[in-house]
Amino acid sequence: MSPENQASRTTRRTALITGASAGIGAEFARQLAARGMNLVLVARRRDRLEVLARELSEQHGVTATIIARDLADPDTPRSIASRLHDQHTHVDFLVNNAGYGVPGKFNTPDWQAHSDFLQVLVTSVAELTYLLLPAMQENQWGRIINVASMAALMPGSGGHTMYAASKAFLVRFSESLAMENQQTGVRVIALCPGFTYSEFHDVTGTRELVSKMPKKMWLQAADVAHSGIQAIERKNFLPVVIPGSYYRRIALLTRFMPQRLMLRYMRRRARDFRNAD
Repeated sequence: MSPENQASRTTRRTALITGASAGIGAEFARQLAARGMNLVLVARRRDRLEVLARELSEQHGVTATIIARDLADPDTPRSIASRLHDQHTHVDFLVNNAGYGVPGKFNTPDWQAHSDFLQVLVTSVAELTYLLLPAMQENQWGRIINVASMAALMPGSGGHTMYAASKAFLVRFSESLAMENQQTGVRVIALCPGFTYSEFHDVTGTRELVSKMPKKMWLQAADVAHSGIQAIERKNFLPVVIPGSYYRRIALLTRFMPQRLMLRYMRRRARDFRNAD
């Protein structure tokens, strides 16, 4: 390798993506690799990470490191940070994307299922950000995308009881963190997609249910990732980003519709996409 190429490789920025083995996370990996970023790919499924890492390394000449860990394990965020420190890897771009849903009413699963869910969607996001943010601030450049959901901007519905609440946390967390870092060179957004083609509904067992919904309500994972990357690089970026004109209209509607009507609407529509049994 020539000195010029070596210098280029060592000065590349690095992106860490959780939930990178499929769906929106994998699309973030593909698009950031195409921009020349080295990658740290985090998910439980090592086999999928290995395939994706090899694909992106060969296509874009980037370094793709995999960390096969479960974010439901409270030790995982510090384990990731420790490994990055040992490898002298500085993360410039953090995508907190890992997530899933727990179907059914609140008392249906045992508490451990809820505890693991909160660890993945809330605690690990906050802790991983806490561990990686100082180096970004020191370098005066950083990007953090927290993948939330349109559910965070709507009234809660029956079934998947903790999902909207956890995503609402990500929105407020991102807004506050963005304000705190206005002068540091670090940008933070909450990305709030609606229904997106991915494995999410297969995992929650609602694939057959949501497949009956109109096509206009569905987003492509690649478009969602692209929206997030574009939004965070805008000069006058906003901390809450909603991909798709259809969902932006819905978000606008929720601001002006009386709460009683919105709650009635959610009760009626929730059966189309929530398993509340």
